Amino acid sequence: MAKKQETAAPKNFPSHGVFVVEGEDEKAHWTKVGAAWPHQDGDGFNVILSALPVNGRIVIRARKEEQR
Repeated sequence: MAKKQETAAPKNFPSHGVFVVEGEDEKAHWTKVGAAWPHQDGDGFNVILSALPVNGRIVIRARKEEQR
């Protein structure tokens, strides 16, 4: 069985941002509410939220180079 490629970011640096998105298309409002790190085996994420949204949808996006 082939070993999965390690994709984990350094321990204290999130690889993804977590956002709550309200609305659709260009009128959508994005609010950052947390961060996510991939599990060491690549099969999931640890997510830390600084706020718990009560409406909208949660979106997890990879951080861009300029955000790192």
